Amino acid sequence: MAPRLATAGMALVLGGTAAGCSSAPGLASAQGATRQSATRPAAVAVASVPASALPKTATGPRILTIGAPRGVKAKAGILVDVGTGQVLWAKDQDRPRPIASITKVMTALLIIAAGDLNRKITVPRSVVAYVARNGGNAAGLVPGQALTADELLHGMLIVSACDAAYALANAYGPGLPAFIAKMNAEAARLGLARTHFTSPDGLPYPTETSTYSTPAELVKLGEIAMRYPAFRSIVGLPFYAMKKGDGHGAYWWGTSNELIGHYPGVTGIKTGYTDDAGHTLLFEAIRGGRTLMGVVLGSPPTGPAAGAQDAAKVLNWGFALAERRRVGRGVRSAGGRYSAFPIRKSRAW
Repeated sequence: MAPRLATAGMALVLGGTAAGCSSAPGLASAQGATRQSATRPAAVAVASVPASALPKTATGPRILTIGAPRGVKAKAGILVDVGTGQVLWAKDQDRPRPIASITKVMTALLIIAAGDLNRKITVPRSVVAYVARNGGNAAGLVPGQALTADELLHGMLIVSACDAAYALANAYGPGLPAFIAKMNAEAARLGLARTHFTSPDGLPYPTETSTYSTPAELVKLGEIAMRYPAFRSIVGLPFYAMKKGDGHGAYWWGTSNELIGHYPGVTGIKTGYTDDAGHTLLFEAIRGGRTLMGVVLGSPPTGPAAGAQDAAKVLNWGFALAERRRVGRGVRSAGGRYSAFPIRKSRAW
């Protein structure tokens, strides 16, 4: 296995956290990896990531970084070379900020850890009022219809649907309070000390800043998530079409990630937006055998492409560094330059 991320302030807490460790199957075992046993906390039982699936100490050749990406309007961010664990660029990497719908990455991990993605879940009647009250993005789920957990994961991660997140959290909590407690227990166990959740979707309640994390901790969470096929296979899709089936109507969901289909080599991961968080984007791209992962937080609310435009500038700069290391002064443009996107009205997602 290739060496993985190890950045300052991201030390692993494998035991002794407030939440403790779980003896339930971890995220890796949910997808066929080795199962590990540990001590189950008395208060909250939560499927957790085994030590074998966590980021390893960084090794390998280092890249000489030159300057910083230009024109990035995000208030905070980070870019990491996944193969070596080297932080190539960072801006306020350890300062907690609201993260909006990047929150759904943790929600997805807990659902995947629980297993049985073919489980049928009935959309609760309360979901319509929930989404309307909080101004959330929705997949148009119809109360009373039944979809599988896998189908709801597609809606939640592709179109950033808060109604899908609500249905999943209610089913797997059971209930929102229990599910949110599991999210925070897992964050504590993973050593994400500056990460906190108050919703399964990142909507701004009870306040705009109640759910938060840091760029460094989000990249750690993103790397863990991308190790699992059930997660990785969804977040890079440009759309998902579902025919009318047993207990539900037909759906078509297009991605909220403006990098997908426009930036060469992008593999995901998750967008977000609220008034206070601005545009947020956790992203990964692979080019020339190199994998770069990063996040931008607080891109300006000029349109849904704002976070993607910042992410593309960071990626262009990062991939150009890799080329400089190989060919010296004769470096050419890294390619894959980002183009303009149509501006749509932003809402919480």
